[in-house]
Amino acid sequence: MKRILMFVGLMLLVSIVSAQELNVASFNLRNNSKKDYENNNGWTQRRDVLAGFINHEAFDVFGTQEGRRVQLNDIVKRCPDYAYVGEGRDGGSKGEHCALFYRKERVELLDSGTFWLSQTPDVVSKGWDAKYPRICTWAMFRDKLSKVKFYVFNVHLDHRGVQARAEAMKLVADYVAKRCKGVNSIVMGDFNVTQMSEPYKVLADNELFNDSYEVARYRFAPTGTFNGFNPSCYTTLRIDHIFVTKDISVSRYGVLAYHYYLAKEGDATTSVKSENREIKNISDHYAVQVWLKLKGAKKNR
Repeated sequence: MKRILMFVGLMLLVSIVSAQELNVASFNLRNNSKKDYENNNGWTQRRDVLAGFINHEAFDVFGTQEGRRVQLNDIVKRCPDYAYVGEGRDGGSKGEHCALFYRKERVELLDSGTFWLSQTPDVVSKGWDAKYPRICTWAMFRDKLSKVKFYVFNVHLDHRGVQARAEAMKLVADYVAKRCKGVNSIVMGDFNVTQMSEPYKVLADNELFNDSYEVARYRFAPTGTFNGFNPSCYTTLRIDHIFVTKDISVSRYGVLAYHYYLAKEGDATTSVKSENREIKNISDHYAVQVWLKLKGAKKNR
């Protein structure tokens, strides 16, 4: 009997420690461009599948890029476990957002804000040689399970401005170093550059950070992170990244290369059949997921 009780106790301990990991992701949603409807990739054509994906993965925190306010509200409507923070890059609710969604049951929002990746970060602005205003949305959370606080920063770097990308990453790194001393911090987003680029190296070579891809105990990356809505696209290049401060441990990293089958008019849930269907991607980027443990989490079991 004692052996059984010891075994049950050990299993409970393992499950508690495992449960203290946070499930975090970065996901470029692709905006609601009208031209995407030409190839059945329009927002309203894929939003239900995308929301189902989010509910299934049950991310504790995830950052999105490109999403406009109507898209973000569509997600919350279909994913009621979540709330989000973030301002549009054109100010207020205007333009694309770098939103941070959080699962209300698991994490508590303590503070949040948005700054512009420019020489004047407190006002709507374009930085250096960027084509568009670019932003970083940040939030401070408390893990309700471990009681540990942590920061998340979500960015979308410019697709044209070479200098803007490098300077933006310096700005974010400096912000984390000054504001988040001693606090677990995560920097994620669509960097619009690969793991061989200079802007990437701003964080990769910084003594504060680790690339979660590099330090994860287990890695699932069947392809890179951009797919252009092409399910057959394969690449080893990653332009979507998740960095963590070095006191955070990463157990698993994944590029979630999920697909779905295009529905046909007249489909019924009760029908049983097998046939060829067009394969679609839920966005032109794949979500990047990491399972991580915050420093101090074990002490609060």
